Amino acid sequence: MVSGSAARRVDAVIFDWGGTLTPWHDVDLPEQWRVFAREIHGHRLGDADVDPADLEHAQALADTILAAESTAWARGRHEHTSADLAGVLEAAGVDPSHERHYLALAAYHRFWEPHTHTDPQVRPLWEGLKARGIKVGILSNTIWSRDYHREVFARDGVLDLIDGDVYSSEIDHVKPHPEAFREACRAVGVSPTAAVYVGDRMFEDVHGPQQVGMRAIWIPHSDLPAAQRVQVTAVPDATAHELLDVLRIVDGWTA
Repeated sequence: MVSGSAARRVDAVIFDWGGTLTPWHDVDLPEQWRVFAREIHGHRLGDADVDPADLEHAQALADTILAAESTAWARGRHEHTSADLAGVLEAAGVDPSHERHYLALAAYHRFWEPHTHTDPQVRPLWEGLKARGIKVGILSNTIWSRDYHREVFARDGVLDLIDGDVYSSEIDHVKPHPEAFREACRAVGVSPTAAVYVGDRMFEDVHGPQQVGMRAIWIPHSDLPAAQRVQVTAVPDATAHELLDVLRIVDGWTA
């Protein structure tokens, strides 16, 4: 569905990541930190004959990290300030010099690997945009590093198609703060009025980019937890029911 947007040039399409480029599905978020905490204590999930006291201490650490992460995300929704993984762990009292710290981080990233796969429509979509002379960008609210995200894109064979990428972990603000979208437009070298944003959340991905003059395409696939929903009256400029619909929408806007 496309609303009545007047024809104007589209020089770049900038994408959200989680729930947009990666298919939405439920993730056991407490489990990510149980994996991390058990590794810190020298145990993996499923290990037999683990001292109950060790399990209790690991669970307490996991609960503390989850609370710190939840606080960081809530602050982002209300104050639009960013956070990163190191800051979350520091807030939870995790010592980065612990001898098992990097093993725990590796276990944490292994937990996330099956939840980060790129939608198979991404490459043909991005190739189609590039064939039309349109740049491809990324703007993601994330606590993860640029290097981590680029490793995911490289693993899935699409990194070569990205013209510019911005991750909230490396800037001061998260979506929907206007500066996050301006930063993403600067990364691909276009004016906000000549850029389109694609995402799955009304507050962050529709209301946010429209504040700076971008058009917004909503992908209504994600079943957001109640705590992550923010009521907003924004109306998307178009709705895409699958990623490849973006090509049709952009073609209609530039005809």
